[in-house]
Amino acid sequence: MEKRSRSYTWIGFLAMVLAGILLHFLYDLTGRAVWIGLFSPINESVWEHMKLVFYPLTVYFLSKIICTKKKIPALSPASAWGILAGTFSIPVAFYTYTGILGYHTLALDMGVFLLGVFIGFYTQSKIIRKSTFPTTENSFLPWGLVLLTCLCFFIFTFRPPSLPPFSHP
Repeated sequence: MEKRSRSYTWIGFLAMVLAGILLHFLYDLTGRAVWIGLFSPINESVWEHMKLVFYPLTVYFLSKIICTKKKIPALSPASAWGILAGTFSIPVAFYTYTGILGYHTLALDMGVFLLGVFIGFYTQSKIIRKSTFPTTENSFLPWGLVLLTCLCFFIFTFRPPSLPPFSHP
């Protein structure tokens, strides 16, 4: 059973990477459809690229919660914390490496994206294994933060503040 679970995790990881890659180009491929811009990057800012991890992980983890027949008590809060950790690791990793190097490169930017997806899966897995959240009652805070993040993506996509994460690096 453990081996099957690991296989599903790797398949999910690869699917999230592919979904993120597709999302990167979707806005331009759809002729810059406004509603697609809510879920897909509309420019090259760090903020917009956080969507590449946030939305695929959210859809994947929510479907995992819904489809899991065997009850995993910590799955819901672990999934929300995984989404948040993966998403917010993007600016942390990007600004860390560009602060050290003084510039950014496509290869390292792609590595930051892969790291974000990995951190999302890793965080979810670690919380489930440690089972520090005994029931889904502890899901309100992390899922509230996920909803707040989604709302911020919607607002800041077309009305970004004049701060570094919202401008082209």
